[in-house]
Amino acid sequence: MFVSRTATILHADLDAFYASVEQRDDPSLVGWPVIVGGGVVLACSYEAKAFGVASAMGGAEARRRCPRAVVVPARFEAYTAASKAVFEIFRDTTPLVEGLSIDEAFLDVRGMERIAGTPAEIAARLRRRVREEVGLPITVGVARTKHLAKVASASAKPDGLLVVEPDREEAFLHPLPVERLWGVGPVTAQKLHAAGLRTVGQVARVPETTLVELLGRASGRHLHALAHNRDPRRLDVKRRRRSIGAQRALGRGRRTPEELDAFMVGLIDRIALRLRTARRVCRTVVLRLRFDDFTRATRSHTLGQPTSATRTLIAAARELLETALPMIDQRGITLIGFSLTNLEDDGTGQLVLPFDRDTALDSCIDTVRDRFGKTAITRAVLVDRDPGIAMPLLPD
Repeated sequence: MFVSRTATILHADLDAFYASVEQRDDPSLVGWPVIVGGGVVLACSYEAKAFGVASAMGGAEARRRCPRAVVVPARFEAYTAASKAVFEIFRDTTPLVEGLSIDEAFLDVRGMERIAGTPAEIAARLRRRVREEVGLPITVGVARTKHLAKVASASAKPDGLLVVEPDREEAFLHPLPVERLWGVGPVTAQKLHAAGLRTVGQVARVPETTLVELLGRASGRHLHALAHNRDPRRLDVKRRRRSIGAQRALGRGRRTPEELDAFMVGLIDRIALRLRTARRVCRTVVLRLRFDDFTRATRSHTLGQPTSATRTLIAAARELLETALPMIDQRGITLIGFSLTNLEDDGTGQLVLPFDRDTALDSCIDTVRDRFGKTAITRAVLVDRDPGIAMPLLPD
């Protein structure tokens, strides 16, 4: 097990990334509540968040909460360019960088004091460079562990710097709400609250066996360790994505099975191409749904062998969607998403459906799109349909 004796792990997180890029590129937006995306909020500035606007909220609800908001369309090329510039600064700061998304990363600055200063000085210089060279605000948390560094950056937002020294880790961590622990979502938080556990300190004082009984073996042990700041993970600078997914917000209103099928084909078509570009194969297809009442459901199907063939993945996704149609009919649907998980490097046996003319044609489509790009050829069901939003991602 490795844990540094000093606070040398940085968690750097760009503040309200998409909205900050919009305010940078259009100074007239500075100080105004900014919403990126119209039908669904993709991101919003802190000025908009103060009115209760949040990502994934419907556009109508967001404008009701904040009538003065300025709504701008997403410009993903600008966000990708800004992310690349920031990551260049990360890698110029230290060779040990683990990207988490296009707007956040861990940096390990252990052993750099003689050439670069203390971790706090390195973090301050990093923030200054991102502001001066890229024009964006960024928050940095510094601690001994990845988990605590991430918690520190969340506590320092927006546009802040917080160093948690080893001798005050518990004093910092234990008063925080349980939602600050990495991996605690609404469902887990509700279970903890029902048991009278609302702060990290209260979780830390509960025996591990009690948390296991309450949350299950994996989650119970995980939260018990984090509440005591036990996180031995090193930075994984060569970490590959564990899943590849995409989702589409549908707004309110009824959707026919044919419409849902077309959305499914578009999503699977997109992520299958990303899978092959990364030279990966997957074993499991996961369907994610959000209903009109904001509840969610997940269904998954594990294949007999790993594959990246679009036709095979569509067949598995279609089966999942068909089983969920009665539930969708009863409860309505506002979001549909798919992810491909249990990824492996390509080179293993590929699962394909029994050969026929359609299978051969689909294989040709995959080959053409892999070689000449996703716009080179389009599936008939997707012609004249809005492909939806493709969010920018870190390279795999």
